[in-house]
Amino acid sequence: MELQFTLSTIHDAARRFWQSVNGKKVFAFHGAMGSGKTTFIHALCDIKKVSSKVSSPTFALINEYSYPEGKIFHMDLYRLKDAEETIRAGIEDSLLSGEICLVEWPERAESIFPEGTLGVFLSVIDPETRCLQIEDK
Repeated sequence: MELQFTLSTIHDAARRFWQSVNGKKVFAFHGAMGSGKTTFIHALCDIKKVSSKVSSPTFALINEYSYPEGKIFHMDLYRLKDAEETIRAGIEDSLLSGEICLVEWPERAESIFPEGTLGVFLSVIDPETRCLQIEDK
């Protein structure tokens, strides 16, 4: 699946994203710095009616949000070196929790992702437009 969106259409793209993922729970967000990973994740949380403030987990590594059907774990692996460090940080436990997991910079520890993880690839089309592609891993 491929979606193109701007900030003014991001919530529609997030709605379409949730409708297309068939109940999948773990999402690995790939994209260059500034491609819109955190911004799109914020929109995904808005659509799920997350009750708390959504922010980048770059320093905390994992942010946990509540929404009406459960929890969402938002993780950022940018500061981690490898799978071993990721496991020590508790990332793997979250990935196996059965809750929704939205992970930025997954290439830092590809080996710890469970089967069925969806790869989400964001790229910049122009200063206002992003392209999102979803692929089974």
